[in-house]
Amino acid sequence: MKNLLSRRSIRKYADRPVDETLLNRLMNEAARTQTMGNLQLYSVVVTRSDEMKAKLAPAHFNQPMVTAAPVVLTICADFNRTSQWARCRKAEPGYDNFLSFQNAAIDALLYTQTLCNLMDEEGLGYCYLGTTVYMPQMIIDTLQLPQLVMPVATLTVGWPAEEPALSDRLPLKSFVHQETYSDYTPAAIDDYYREKEALPENQHFVELNHKETLAQIFTDIRYTRKDNEAMSAGLMEALKHQGFL
Repeated sequence: MKNLLSRRSIRKYADRPVDETLLNRLMNEAARTQTMGNLQLYSVVVTRSDEMKAKLAPAHFNQPMVTAAPVVLTICADFNRTSQWARCRKAEPGYDNFLSFQNAAIDALLYTQTLCNLMDEEGLGYCYLGTTVYMPQMIIDTLQLPQLVMPVATLTVGWPAEEPALSDRLPLKSFVHQETYSDYTPAAIDDYYREKEALPENQHFVELNHKETLAQIFTDIRYTRKDNEAMSAGLMEALKHQGFL
């Protein structure tokens, strides 16, 4: 895919609508992605209205692109539809468990990535919001998701109004293991993270936040133990509420 190496997260969008026919075509094409048992264990909620985008925004920490983007897509792990189908066909579903959530979440995320690739090819811009799993109950309530439906990904979508720099990436040797997993030595860590840590913007983050290392930006500021534990508890409660636990 010629556009994959130039993929960027787009947070600013042109004042131009995303045609419904185009979006429907891409979502339909994305359904050709791999899926467990050909069950397509996902659903997509399309949000276009300003009212609904405003309701979703707090669940995503009010990031500006949620309300500014022409379209917000919430991709859900969905075992509700399959369970309803089973009951309508004299079959008793047994998908109210964590394994079923895991299977549906994998399906949903594979679908999400395929859709992203297709949008890249059409010139659409998008941003993947990791906040979806931070405060899922707010999204569940806003989108009126029934049991066995769980939000796992959100994309803001529109025509790009910016061309940000490419994000840095670790080298191939840092994440590919041959035959068995080879644990990381301090020397290997130094080698793999040297370029990332040397980037001026990352050094600026360290200086600006009065930290010693880039790693401390992630552990002490961006993804803290306190926040991780609190949001983990909220995620588990949401999974219980949706019938997966």
